Amino acid sequence: MYYRKTGAGTGAGAANQQAMKALVNKGTVPGLIGYEDGVPVAWVSLGPREDYAKLQRSPVMKPVDDRPVWSIVCFFVVPGARGRGLSDRMLRAAVDYARSRGARLVEAYPVDKPVRSHPDFMFFGAKSMYDHAGFREVARRRPNRPVVRRTLRPGSAAQ
Repeated sequence: MYYRKTGAGTGAGAANQQAMKALVNKGTVPGLIGYEDGVPVAWVSLGPREDYAKLQRSPVMKPVDDRPVWSIVCFFVVPGARGRGLSDRMLRAAVDYARSRGARLVEAYPVDKPVRSHPDFMFFGAKSMYDHAGFREVARRRPNRPVVRRTLRPGSAAQ
């Protein structure tokens, strides 16, 4: 919920759980859940950019232009399931989902560092993951924080 809210009170806790439940109850899909053997093990948060209020004022993630775009803002994989390509699969699923909802551009804000970072600091995903999925850099406002995009064609599945 962090990027969907503005101002004070954007932290974790019961208020965020209630806000997430309210989104789902009104029909908003706030992200996708990945399962292994019926157990949730991964998450990706995505949606139309305008759903993420904090992106508008972010020095790193502010709009590149006025084109309509879907944003991917967060990944999570449970510790015991890391290292098995789940983030890659979640990214493919996110692209496919955005396309199915009419998106023609998907944007993300990955971390680009020469050395591997601790997973707790990689919730945006690594730039290399996006590179392999066909995203291209469109802006870089900080040395290790590019903005990447992928143009989607109607009806073609992610590869």
